[in-house]
Amino acid sequence: MTQDTLTWRVSGGSGDGIDSTSRNYAKTLMRSGLNIYTHRHYPSRIRGGHTYVEVRAGNEPVESRGDGFDFLLCLGDSYARSEKEGAYYGNEELKPLTEQFDELNDGGIIVYDSGQLDESDVAETDLDARAEENDWHVYPVDLRSMAQEHGRAVMRNTAGLGVTAALLGQDPDGIEELIQETMSGEMMENNLNVLHDAYEHGQGLDSTHDISLPDGTHDTEHALLTGSDGIAYGALDAGCRFISGYPMTPWTDVFRIMCQKLPKFGGISEQVEDEIASATLALGASHAGVKAMSGSAGGGFALMTEALGLAEMTETPIVYIEAQRAGPSTGLPTKTEQGDLDHVLYSSQGDSCRIVFAPANAMEAYEQTRQAFELAYDYQMPALIMYDQKLEGELRSVPIEFFDREPAPDLGSTLTEDELKEAAHDASGKFKRFQHDAEGGKAGVSPRSIPGQKGGRFLATGNESEPTGHISEDPDNRKRQMDRRMQKLESVRSELDEGESNQATAGDDTATYGILTWGSTQDTVFEAVDILDEEGHSVKAMGVSDLMPFPEAELSEFLESVEECLVVEMNASGQFRGLTQRELGQFGPKLSSLLKYNGEPFRAGEIVSAFKESIDGGQPAAQNVKYVPAAGD
Repeated sequence: MTQDTLTWRVSGGSGDGIDSTSRNYAKTLMRSGLNIYTHRHYPSRIRGGHTYVEVRAGNEPVESRGDGFDFLLCLGDSYARSEKEGAYYGNEELKPLTEQFDELNDGGIIVYDSGQLDESDVAETDLDARAEENDWHVYPVDLRSMAQEHGRAVMRNTAGLGVTAALLGQDPDGIEELIQETMSGEMMENNLNVLHDAYEHGQGLDSTHDISLPDGTHDTEHALLTGSDGIAYGALDAGCRFISGYPMTPWTDVFRIMCQKLPKFGGISEQVEDEIASATLALGASHAGVKAMSGSAGGGFALMTEALGLAEMTETPIVYIEAQRAGPSTGLPTKTEQGDLDHVLYSSQGDSCRIVFAPANAMEAYEQTRQAFELAYDYQMPALIMYDQKLEGELRSVPIEFFDREPAPDLGSTLTEDELKEAAHDASGKFKRFQHDAEGGKAGVSPRSIPGQKGGRFLATGNESEPTGHISEDPDNRKRQMDRRMQKLESVRSELDEGESNQATAGDDTATYGILTWGSTQDTVFEAVDILDEEGHSVKAMGVSDLMPFPEAELSEFLESVEECLVVEMNASGQFRGLTQRELGQFGPKLSSLLKYNGEPFRAGEIVSAFKESIDGGQPAAQNVKYVPAAGD
């Protein structure tokens, strides 16, 4: 049959090339004209431990995980810590097979490497019974031996792609082309030979399944990109020329991409000893007159909060990236969660004066990172981009023309030396950097000078200061300076409201029920809304990216228009629902929560089921989600 979408999953152990294999296969499918979405699952181990990647391909845009998958290529775990069933972690070699059973769709295909997995061990699993019950089509293939015939066992993943292509009726030319692009010499020839042998073997299998690849075409050239790519490319196009950082999953990808690309633009990257040094070094670079950024995961960001407060007090523009993972503390280092919202909004002592965005996908990550730099440097305040392990790792096919934008190197509200001659100075000649009521420009913003400019000398300190930067504890000065800084948030909100909204919507504007979410969960919610609408439910959704300053007018309009609203987020305490109730308390009785915090992102089907059960007054049946009703229900 011809399908609208197909979800292919490759599983094995960390170190077995699962990520590179899936990325290459996703690229071949994209080049054939299909739209791609990938989901990556991996343990916090360098080698060994069950890992898999899903590749979902469709003839229409696919923007979230599917509900289950159709095809499993199981390589087994060649780096298994223990193959003993009674070991603490069980038989790890078999887990890439056995831990897939609950999510493989009826009628699905399993190809497993019988050269890696012992047939007697496989026989002791419930594979045969599950296959009969669910009409699975199981193909044991000795991929390891095929690879070894042409060199090394590591090429068994290439053999797996050959068998996959044969069983799906796919021309192997695209895979062959990619091998020729990425390899050379003997390695290329060996992999091509493995691919051809495996494809021929796959064609000889008794193919009784009913699964095939969709057909698709692209009008323009596409690229496979993650949220990390979007953030990095947005920063580069925004004129960022300095980054400092310390590696920590899942922030590391942004740091790595920037380190690779910055030298081509005349920029500088520095890996430092810890996150404190990282945050302050970037802050110093910005003070010196360059667009700069830094970042970390939640645990590292905790160390950066003093620098965040310093940026707010000294009014030094900076962009920080905060990559969420399941916490607290080390938590689940390689699993996703949206549990850092309160941490990012309110970290550092005193009243927060910062901009916070949470993009939902690679394209939003690009646009909102550019916007973060623009606003940070126009309003002289820190701007933060929040994302998570889900957005960091998922690949999507994106039209390349989307990124055809002009660069934006402008440093914002800074003065030239000619302008400094006319600017306010005190009797000592110091520039009044922190004027109470600066004329012209944006509300709350006092223009700044760059160190080394003639006539631009001032003091910068973490203490409250009078206009030239000297420490001041005068109550009247304190109030005037604090009011001025907080006024920036109002100005930023007004500017955001006047431009194109960062909040995305789905569904019928006149719908009776609403679903509200934020960040990377957005597109999964939107797919759920499409399903619900097709089933005749009156529902719409909004995905929120502006977290500070809060988009009060847009959310008020949305919540005013619905009778009830389900807030969907990946944390245990309903942090975004709490933020919404804090800002818009009058809508509290309309809000209920759907929460997931087991390290895995939502699937559209979970949201569909929970929504239908909750509006009927019931509790969602799924064990991996939690429903919290509206206050008073």
